[in-house]
Amino acid sequence: MSQSNPKKTWTYEEQIKAQRACVDLHVSIENAQQKDRIIPETFAKKGIFYHLAPGIVDFQGPSGVLDFYDMLFGVLPDIHIKYSHEYDVPGYSIREGIVTGTHSAEFAGIPASGRKVVFPFCGIYIFSDEEPDMLIAERAYWDNVNLMQQMRGEITVGEEMPWNKTK
Repeated sequence: MSQSNPKKTWTYEEQIKAQRACVDLHVSIENAQQKDRIIPETFAKKGIFYHLAPGIVDFQGPSGVLDFYDMLFGVLPDIHIKYSHEYDVPGYSIREGIVTGTHSAEFAGIPASGRKVVFPFCGIYIFSDEEPDMLIAERAYWDNVNLMQQMRGEITVGEEMPWNKTK
Protein backbone atom coordinates (compact mmCIF):
# COMPACT_ATOMS: atom_id res chain seq x y z
CA MET A 1 0.00 0.00 0.00
CA SER A 2 2.82 2.40 0.78
CA GLN A 3 3.02 5.35 -1.54
CA SER A 4 5.83 6.71 0.59
CA ASN A 5 8.68 8.50 -1.05
CA PRO A 6 11.39 10.00 1.20
CA LYS A 7 11.47 13.16 -0.93
CA LYS A 8 7.70 13.56 -1.11
CA THR A 9 6.05 16.31 0.88
CA TRP A 10 2.53 15.30 1.83
CA THR A 11 -0.26 17.86 1.93
CA TYR A 12 -2.72 17.66 4.80
CA GLU A 13 -5.40 16.31 2.45
CA GLU A 14 -3.08 13.68 0.92
CA GLN A 15 -1.97 12.43 4.31
CA ILE A 16 -5.51 12.18 5.70
CA LYS A 17 -6.72 10.42 2.53
CA ALA A 18 -3.81 7.93 2.73
CA GLN A 19 -4.41 7.29 6.45
CA ARG A 20 -8.11 6.65 5.88
CA ALA A 21 -7.32 4.22 3.06
CA CYS A 22 -4.81 2.39 5.27
CA VAL A 23 -7.25 2.07 8.20
CA ASP A 24 -10.07 0.92 5.90
CA LEU A 25 -7.77 -1.73 4.40
CA HIS A 26 -6.49 -2.73 7.85
CA VAL A 27 -10.01 -3.25 9.25
CA SER A 28 -11.14 -5.11 6.12
CA ILE A 29 -8.18 -7.49 6.55
CA GLU A 30 -9.07 -7.96 10.24
CA ASN A 31 -12.70 -8.70 9.28
CA ALA A 32 -11.46 -11.29 6.76
CA GLN A 33 -9.16 -12.80 9.45
CA GLN A 34 -6.23 -12.66 6.99
CA LYS A 35 -3.38 -12.33 9.46
CA ASP A 36 -0.68 -12.81 6.84
CA ARG A 37 -1.77 -9.64 4.99
CA ILE A 38 -1.88 -7.29 7.98
CA ILE A 39 1.81 -6.47 8.39
CA PRO A 40 2.96 -6.29 4.76
CA GLU A 41 -0.06 -4.31 3.57
CA THR A 42 -0.74 -1.90 6.44
CA PHE A 43 2.28 -1.63 8.76
CA ALA A 44 5.53 0.32 8.32
CA LYS A 45 8.82 -1.48 7.92
CA LYS A 46 10.15 -0.72 11.42
CA GLY A 47 9.13 0.18 14.96
CA ILE A 48 5.70 -1.46 14.88
CA PHE A 49 3.62 -2.52 17.88
CA TYR A 50 0.09 -3.26 19.07
CA HIS A 51 -1.01 -1.83 22.41
CA LEU A 52 -3.94 -3.52 24.07
CA ALA A 53 -5.17 -1.03 26.67
CA PRO A 54 -7.40 -3.55 28.48
CA GLY A 55 -4.84 -5.56 30.38
CA ILE A 56 -2.05 -3.08 29.58
CA VAL A 57 -0.30 -5.40 27.14
CA ASP A 58 2.19 -4.42 24.43
CA PHE A 59 2.96 -6.64 21.47
CA GLN A 60 6.28 -5.43 20.04
CA GLY A 61 7.65 -5.92 16.53
CA PRO A 62 6.25 -8.00 13.68
CA SER A 63 6.23 -11.26 15.68
CA GLY A 64 4.47 -9.58 18.62
CA VAL A 65 1.82 -8.06 16.36
CA LEU A 66 1.25 -11.46 14.74
CA ASP A 67 1.00 -13.04 18.22
CA PHE A 68 -1.77 -10.55 19.03
CA TYR A 69 -3.68 -11.55 15.89
CA ASP A 70 -3.22 -15.25 16.67
CA MET A 71 -4.89 -14.60 20.02
CA LEU A 72 -7.62 -12.35 18.58
CA PHE A 73 -8.57 -14.68 15.71
CA GLY A 74 -8.48 -17.67 18.08
CA VAL A 75 -10.81 -16.05 20.60
CA LEU A 76 -13.10 -14.43 17.99
CA PRO A 77 -12.61 -16.35 14.72
CA ASP A 78 -15.64 -14.65 13.16
CA ILE A 79 -14.72 -11.16 14.38
CA HIS A 80 -16.47 -8.30 12.66
CA ILE A 81 -15.53 -4.67 13.25
CA LYS A 82 -17.86 -1.84 12.24
CA TYR A 83 -16.98 1.73 12.93
CA SER A 84 -19.44 4.50 13.49
CA HIS A 85 -17.17 7.50 13.97
CA GLU A 86 -13.92 8.54 12.26
CA TYR A 87 -11.48 11.23 13.32
CA ASP A 88 -8.22 12.02 11.52
CA VAL A 89 -5.29 14.38 11.96
CA PRO A 90 -1.88 13.97 10.34
CA GLY A 91 -0.17 11.01 12.00
CA TYR A 92 -3.26 9.67 13.82
CA SER A 93 -6.63 8.18 12.95
CA ILE A 94 -9.24 7.28 15.56
CA ARG A 95 -12.16 4.94 15.00
CA GLU A 96 -15.07 4.17 17.32
CA GLY A 97 -17.45 1.35 16.69
CA ILE A 98 -18.70 -2.12 17.54
CA VAL A 99 -16.93 -5.49 17.56
CA THR A 100 -18.92 -8.72 17.31
CA GLY A 101 -17.81 -12.32 17.37
CA THR A 102 -18.19 -15.77 18.88
CA HIS A 103 -16.14 -16.61 21.99
CA SER A 104 -14.28 -19.66 20.66
CA ALA A 105 -11.10 -19.99 22.75
CA GLU A 106 -9.91 -19.27 26.30
CA PHE A 107 -9.67 -15.56 27.08
CA ALA A 108 -8.51 -14.12 30.40
CA GLY A 109 -9.03 -17.49 32.08
CA ILE A 110 -12.56 -17.90 30.68
CA PRO A 111 -12.93 -21.11 28.65
CA ALA A 112 -14.51 -20.93 25.20
CA SER A 113 -18.28 -20.58 25.61
CA GLY A 114 -19.57 -20.34 22.04
CA ARG A 115 -21.48 -17.21 23.08
CA LYS A 116 -21.87 -14.23 20.77
CA VAL A 117 -20.22 -11.11 22.17
CA VAL A 118 -20.77 -7.48 21.23
CA PHE A 119 -18.66 -4.62 22.55
CA PRO A 120 -17.86 -1.02 21.71
CA PHE A 121 -14.25 -0.18 20.96
CA CYS A 122 -12.02 2.75 20.24
CA GLY A 123 -8.96 2.22 18.07
CA ILE A 124 -6.16 4.73 17.72
CA TYR A 125 -4.06 4.17 14.62
CA ILE A 126 -0.61 5.74 14.73
CA PHE A 127 1.25 6.39 11.49
CA SER A 128 4.94 6.37 10.68
CA ASP A 129 6.80 9.64 10.10
CA GLU A 130 8.95 7.91 7.46
CA GLU A 131 5.97 6.21 5.77
CA PRO A 132 2.99 8.46 6.54
CA ASP A 133 0.55 6.10 4.86
CA MET A 134 1.58 3.06 6.92
CA LEU A 135 0.86 2.18 10.55
CA ILE A 136 3.46 1.90 13.25
CA ALA A 137 0.84 0.99 15.84
CA GLU A 138 -2.72 0.33 16.78
CA ARG A 139 -3.88 1.07 20.32
CA ALA A 140 -7.24 -0.53 21.16
CA TYR A 141 -9.61 0.27 24.03
CA TRP A 142 -12.72 -1.59 25.19
CA ASP A 143 -14.49 -2.57 28.40
CA ASN A 144 -12.93 -5.91 29.37
CA VAL A 145 -15.26 -6.41 32.38
CA ASN A 146 -18.32 -6.18 30.14
CA LEU A 147 -16.71 -8.48 27.55
CA MET A 148 -15.85 -11.10 30.17
CA GLN A 149 -19.39 -10.92 31.66
CA GLN A 150 -20.75 -11.70 28.19
CA MET A 151 -18.31 -14.59 27.76
CA ARG A 152 -19.46 -16.06 31.10
CA GLY A 153 -23.14 -15.62 30.15
CA GLU A 154 -23.83 -13.11 32.93
CA ILE A 155 -25.15 -10.44 30.54
CA THR A 156 -26.13 -10.05 26.90
CA VAL A 157 -25.63 -6.90 24.89
CA GLY A 158 -27.14 -5.87 21.56
CA GLU A 159 -25.35 -4.06 18.78
CA GLU A 160 -27.29 -0.85 19.26
CA MET A 161 -25.37 1.72 21.24
CA PRO A 162 -26.64 5.27 21.80
CA TRP A 163 -24.07 6.72 19.40
CA ASN A 164 -24.10 3.83 16.94
CA LYS A 165 -24.57 4.83 13.33
CA THR A 166 -22.21 2.23 11.90
CA LYS A 167 -20.47 2.51 8.58
